[in-house]
Amino acid sequence: MLEGIGLFGIIVIFFVIAVVGGIFTTVNQGTISVVTMFGKYRRIMYPGLNFKLPFFEVIMRRVSIQNQSIELQFQAITFDQANVNFKAMLLYAVIDQTEETIKNVAFKFIDFGSLMQTLNRTVEGSVRGFVATKKQNEILALRRDIVNAVKDQLDEDLKSWGYHLIDMQLNDITFDETIMQSMAQVVSSSNLKAAAENEAQALLIRKTKNAEADGLAIKISADAERAAAQMRGQGVALFREEVAKGMSKAAEEMRSAGLDSSFILFSMWTDAIKHFAETGKGNVIFLDGSNEGLDKTMKQMMSLSQIETLAKTAKK
Repeated sequence: MLEGIGLFGIIVIFFVIAVVGGIFTTVNQGTISVVTMFGKYRRIMYPGLNFKLPFFEVIMRRVSIQNQSIELQFQAITFDQANVNFKAMLLYAVIDQTEETIKNVAFKFIDFGSLMQTLNRTVEGSVRGFVATKKQNEILALRRDIVNAVKDQLDEDLKSWGYHLIDMQLNDITFDETIMQSMAQVVSSSNLKAAAENEAQALLIRKTKNAEADGLAIKISADAERAAAQMRGQGVALFREEVAKGMSKAAEEMRSAGLDSSFILFSMWTDAIKHFAETGKGNVIFLDGSNEGLDKTMKQMMSLSQIETLAKTAKK
């Protein structure tokens, strides 16, 4: 009897613990539990301590309302048949905590893997559709346009599943090795071309400046030579003018003294002969020392003097 009562008590205690334990359940922060009854949706439970009917209500799924991310890798082909490899990161979350939204999240897909597969294929299809209309050399500059095109299409699909897209980033866009090498060659050729053009422009500027400097130097030298020649001419003219004044004054003084002014010419002639002998590099000076030769020389010098006198008179 005691053994029967003891066994009965153990069963009662076990039953009580099972019932009490099944009546109350805890939902963690950041999640919402979906409750079904006999396989049919019944209600949702929010974070905290919740009551449920033991043996009848079952927590079918726990839905996370926190932000979630996924990294995708796929390939697309451009309009000019170039393969482009993409790495994308999606950041998404449940739209809100309303009952209808949680039902969509819980029952649209059989499991989370199916959601990820559908999401991956949807993004891949959107990117491929956009890239197929663009050329290979345009892709790198259209990163933001690709993201916007995917967002526009993906947002509608995600809303019907109970999610919304927070952000999408194309972390890496790469091409086949052959295309990468050709692109590097194009960049290298462009750099070499720019360097050659800059060097040619620098050489042109250098030669132009040198030519301008040479021309300016020639001009300055010519101006200086012209000024020097002008000054030399002015000096010679002034010298001759002073000589003429001196000779004129000397001639007047000799005439006033009753002497022949031709003696001045004779004196100048003998001074010239003396100068030739002193400064000349030759060893011999040929002179006509006869009376006829001296007379002829004096007449020539007097005639020159008369010509200069007449010229001065004509100028006055």
